Amino acid sequence: MSVRITFLGGLGEVGRNCAALEVEGRICLIDCGLMFPEADMLGVDLVFPDWSWVVERSEDVECVVLTHGHEDHVGALGYFLEQVNVPVYGTDLSLQIAGERIKELGVTPDLRPVPTGEEIRHGPFFFTLIPVCHSIPDAVALAFDTPEGVILHSGDFKLDPTPIDDRATDLGALAEFGDRGVRLYLGDSTNAERSGFVPSESSLAGPITDIVRNAGGRVIAACFSSHIHRVQQIVDAGVAAGRKVALAGRSMMRNSRIASELEVLRLPDGHVVSVNELLRFHPSQQLLIATGSQGEPFSALSRMSNGTHRQISLEPGDTVLISATPVPGNEKAVSKLVSGMLRLGANVYHGLNSPVHVSGHGARDELAVMLRLVRPEAFVPVHGEYRHLHAHARLAEEVGVEQIEVLEDGDRVVMEGDDLWVERAVVEADYVFLDGSSLGGVQTRVLRDRSRLSEAGVVTVAVVIDAGSGELVYDPSFTSWGLVDDPVSVLDVAADEVVELVSARMADGLTDRDQLRAVVRRTVARVVRAETRQRPVVLVEVVEV
Repeated sequence: MSVRITFLGGLGEVGRNCAALEVEGRICLIDCGLMFPEADMLGVDLVFPDWSWVVERSEDVECVVLTHGHEDHVGALGYFLEQVNVPVYGTDLSLQIAGERIKELGVTPDLRPVPTGEEIRHGPFFFTLIPVCHSIPDAVALAFDTPEGVILHSGDFKLDPTPIDDRATDLGALAEFGDRGVRLYLGDSTNAERSGFVPSESSLAGPITDIVRNAGGRVIAACFSSHIHRVQQIVDAGVAAGRKVALAGRSMMRNSRIASELEVLRLPDGHVVSVNELLRFHPSQQLLIATGSQGEPFSALSRMSNGTHRQISLEPGDTVLISATPVPGNEKAVSKLVSGMLRLGANVYHGLNSPVHVSGHGARDELAVMLRLVRPEAFVPVHGEYRHLHAHARLAEEVGVEQIEVLEDGDRVVMEGDDLWVERAVVEADYVFLDGSSLGGVQTRVLRDRSRLSEAGVVTVAVVIDAGSGELVYDPSFTSWGLVDDPVSVLDVAADEVVELVSARMADGLTDRDQLRAVVRRTVARVVRAETRQRPVVLVEVVEV
């Protein structure tokens, strides 16, 4: 019987990482992540994989296995478990971070923490978690021992020689699988276009410590709340400089609490205080660690930059340390954030002007080391935009991998006997939008309408006709939003044409109200387009009296 992997997200994009491994007709989901909405996804809160194909086969689903606790790998898991509640395997930190979000939805998950290095069996699936370095502790690669050979998924990784927690990527374990023979390797492609090696996380200790020590006023530091090792380095820098440290932001406080309970994060007694306590100290003794490194509009950092934070007002001489670089798509928001803080007189250090950030994804030379270590028979690049997948594929070709397949969401790899082939677009893999509390209720058509509303405005038309004679009782009534500064003259022209056309059509015997609405809509749209060159959304209401 064949072994199949169907990709539901994460190929050709950054986010929505999710794949379904099928053995003996049973399914194991590898990760279940979300993507944050792009600029044209108006009103959308989050973007999920389309797992409808998996839900249709819910009786075949055995479990979910997680590579690590980042939102693009676990953020959609709670919504999936609402529909198919199966056991979830992973490391302690990954499961606890995911579990907090799952429980917020009212779902009771079956979380099963497992140690690295031991083979786990669940149904027909045999898998091993292998430690790797990433920008969150407890990240792992996954090795599945299947009837058609070993499938190795790298997870998100880098080859950090001096990790903060001394938990290096386990090259020995990976080499052992390479010696056994890896039938298929799925490799992180995020930095495939970047040459060399990514610097070690520990290389930031000096620059961060110097910035905090030399700051004259308050220090406000921002990073991803899941980047526990970065939080640790900032805390250590604050303590070394004799500052009190406070954490701000719901996710920052939640993840730090979880990491502290698991002894992954060390928060020294007497040095870490609440925000209210922090503000009682002189600014030169304050260090606040907050969320908002990506310019999120309602984050603590954004509210400080625009003067709307209820507790903290930035003052000249304050130091802001943004220990991150913009995620693709967030460049404008981060630039606006930095500019706002500079206007207020703060000194701002960030990943583009200071050595205060390193990537958690291995660069090209690290990817080459992994390929040579694993020596796979076949390779599929994963995790990245298509350009990243393409660059990783070319690297694998240089290394000497014989079979390389560049796939996209919805594609499937099939292994059977000596053969491995690809089936294209075998399942729907479109974006599924979370809009408020509605999951999947917003389609692309709705987003197009929202885009039109935001760009060209709205015109509403009320037409009142006599139910008996069908004649117009009043002149059409117009209301507009976002059309032009003075829409009256434009709408007067539209009203004249509507009266003339409707009267003529009703005299010709038009009685169907839907057709009448269509006539009015087309007439108003044509007039407005001719007068303003805009294409607003036109809404028509026909009232009979």
